Formats: sequence, C-alpha cells, structure tokens
Amino acid sequence: MNKTRVDDMLIEMITPRVKQIEEKFGNGEGLTQDDINTLLLKSQYNHINHLDQKLDEVVADVASLKGEFNELKSEFNALRSEFNALRSEFALLKSDIEATIQKSLNKNMMLLITVMGFFVILSKIIDKF
Repeated sequence: MNKTRVDDMLIEMITPRVKQIEEKFGNGEGLTQDDINTLLLKSQYNHINHLDQKLDEVVADVASLKGEFNELKSEFNALRSEFNALRSEFALLKSDIEATIQKSLNKNMMLLITVMGFFVILSKIIDKF
C-alpha cells in the first residue's frame, strides 16, 4: 500500500490521543463525545486504508487480467493464422485431388472408347467371314 504523507500525518496526529482514550477506558472511566469522535475518526482512517489496500489489489488484478487477455488475444490471432494457412493447404489439396480424378476419368474413358472401338472393329471383321 502506498500511503501519502497526509495519511501518515493524520494517523500520527490522532495516535497519542487514541492511546490516552484507551488508557482512560481501560481504567473504567467514561468517554466524552470528543473521545468517541476521535475513536470514530481512527476507525474511519483504518477503513479508508483498508479500502485503499483493496483498491490496489483490484487494480493489480485488473492489470494482470489485461495482460492475460492480451496473451490470449495473441494466441488466438496465431491460431487464426494457422487456420487460414490450413484452409489454403486444403484448397490446394482439393484442387490436386480434383485434377487427379479428372485425369483418371479421362484415361479410363479413352481406354473404354478404345476397347469399345476394338470390339466394334472385331465384330465387323467377324461378320465379314
């Protein structure tokens, strides 16, 4: 916690009075309204200091979360880049497969036409005999 000089001065100013009040109360004496107000003031300073500590913790947590979020954002962007690269590779693979299939179909069609032509010619030759 980072105390300011004003915080330190205020606590130092009321500390001797708080000790007197504690001794007075410890001896069984009654407290005046000023005594009660001084104790309330010390309580409020303690409460403010506690809230300052919690605020510092929250600020640190938010800063930490911001750093973690930025790390996740970087990792997500890296994954996005990898995904886009894979998408490109799959597109190339798809076109390669399509080209291979088309070549195979063309080759099989030529073979089929050649075989059919051979049988047509063979049947014509057989008909002539």
